[in-house]
Amino acid sequence: MTRPSRRTLTIAGIVAALIVAPLLALSACANSMIYHPQTAVVAPNFPDTVAEHIRTEDGETLVAWYHAPAPGQPVFLYFDGNGGRPQIWGGRWRRITESGAGFLAVYYRGYSGSTGRPSERGLHIDARAGYDWLIAHGFTSRDIVIHGFSLGSGVAVALAAERPARALILEAPFTGVDDVAREKVTPVAGFFLTDRFPSRERIGRVHMPVLIVHGDRDTVVPFHQGERLFALANEPKQFVRMPGADHATLVRDGIYPHIYAFLAQHPAE
Repeated sequence: MTRPSRRTLTIAGIVAALIVAPLLALSACANSMIYHPQTAVVAPNFPDTVAEHIRTEDGETLVAWYHAPAPGQPVFLYFDGNGGRPQIWGGRWRRITESGAGFLAVYYRGYSGSTGRPSERGLHIDARAGYDWLIAHGFTSRDIVIHGFSLGSGVAVALAAERPARALILEAPFTGVDDVAREKVTPVAGFFLTDRFPSRERIGRVHMPVLIVHGDRDTVVPFHQGERLFALANEPKQFVRMPGADHATLVRDGIYPHIYAFLAQHPAE
């Protein structure tokens, strides 16, 4: 067999580089489009809420808004969408705290005072840091309700697959960011994403009560992705269809009565 010449190998290497380099650049660009961090530091604007600083296992420092629950009430470990702005959710915090519950809302790395740069791996580390902070401050897994909205649903599913909690609440969730990209951008868009947040692959490892709430007029995450994720989840589980609700209107449209009814059906043991 004739061995390839050095010139042939050089040409092959150049061709490979010309093909691979643009694909890598496109992948990096596609991943960066997932996250929309606002870097300005925002002081808590909800009563009796403080900004905590939480260290992650890889050395980053996260800002998190914390509102303590009343005795015997749960604490929501909340993960926001890709805008990551707890400051816009006054109505959410009011609906949580008026029941006596509390919340810890983590600003992802690279968002509003948190150090680092966002990535799928990084956000999962951030989620574990928030959970571990609650445990270190005297809460048990039975006190914690993991709640993820939009992009945060992918963060929440991954955390619930490896940490126990009272319940998992998924608000307008996807089966994966790559699935959303295929449906909303182009069928090949998901190929270029390395940050996929594949909840479809992780939800089967979640063993706690699961509530999925999705608006049937969602213009961001297709409604049927919430239905598919529900089909993949273990019992006990419940799916709530919110007629006429869009992606970011579920708080206004009445998600919290469904959440509290679900938690009443699944009390802390």
